[in-house]
Amino acid sequence: MEFGLSEEQTLLQDSVNRFLDAQVPLERVRAFAGQQEDQDVWRGLAELGICGLLVPEDAGGVGLSCMDAALVAESLGYHATPAPFLATAVLAPLALTLANAEADDLLPRIATGELRVGAAIGDAIAARQDAGITARGERLSGKALFALDSPADCYLVADRERRLYLAAADATRLSTRPLTTIDRTRRSAELVFDNTPARLVSEDPEVFHRVVDAGRVMLAADTLGAAQNMLDQAVEYAKQREQFNRPIASFQAVKHMCAEMAAELEPCRAMVWYAGHALDHVPEEARLTACHTKAHLSEVGRFVAKTATEVHGGMGFTDLLGLHYWFKRIGFNRQMLGAPELVREEAARLQNLAV
Repeated sequence: MEFGLSEEQTLLQDSVNRFLDAQVPLERVRAFAGQQEDQDVWRGLAELGICGLLVPEDAGGVGLSCMDAALVAESLGYHATPAPFLATAVLAPLALTLANAEADDLLPRIATGELRVGAAIGDAIAARQDAGITARGERLSGKALFALDSPADCYLVADRERRLYLAAADATRLSTRPLTTIDRTRRSAELVFDNTPARLVSEDPEVFHRVVDAGRVMLAADTLGAAQNMLDQAVEYAKQREQFNRPIASFQAVKHMCAEMAAELEPCRAMVWYAGHALDHVPEEARLTACHTKAHLSEVGRFVAKTATEVHGGMGFTDLLGLHYWFKRIGFNRQMLGAPELVREEAARLQNLAV
């Protein structure tokens, strides 16, 4: 029985890391935060086949698993990569494939990176009847907050009944307003639908849940990568920064801070790997595991982000080092597709433990 990555998975992650090491330095992250486009990064990822990871081979994709996508998400988080990976490369192709939707015109374009897809599915998770999107036939009305990976060519949208639709960005009676969030490495928008035409993808709530589960695991993997980067930066800084003619890494208090971060973070890697594996191979555990993983990584990520910043002292709060890009990315991941409190409540219901 294998408890680690396969040779192919190791090669996949290594190739993505090599590309991102060269193409996503801190200066590019700063440029994207200043509202410049990330077309070169996205084009390079498409050439590596990342956009088509979950697109079936007969549709021009690579046809890999959610576990493979989680490894890529970890690398993207480690480099604070400005790319619409989650919605375009994971949520959209997964929804289309699970629903067996007629997508001959979409999946090949997603695989090449030509078609960028946003996702507005978070409002349907809480299933509030006074908010979100309502549908009448294939017409949508209502407001969707924090649509992920906007601007896009089209949006994957969930209504209150957890049906999934695709709405073109240039559809009539659809307005899009960019939103400013704490995470400047990815963009979000508010979508307002007013009897807007849309294409039905799935009426099955189970498809919605599986798409959300995958999204949660990808966000957890992204947090894992971002937290690992902050830990690595803290350790490197502690080796170089001197006080009293000694590196601060030699001080017991700093050693303890770095050791605590490593001890909290290392088990999370196996947790993310298993959650990614379960999405494809252990469906009866996938939803519960995704909830646990999303909640736990949200807490550990926040702890590592806080502690790594403290290791840097006052310099940790400056734009010079850029730690805040990873700090805020972790905070954004924590809230998207369910904050820890919400997903723990969902996990309790799944186990018949909710009061």
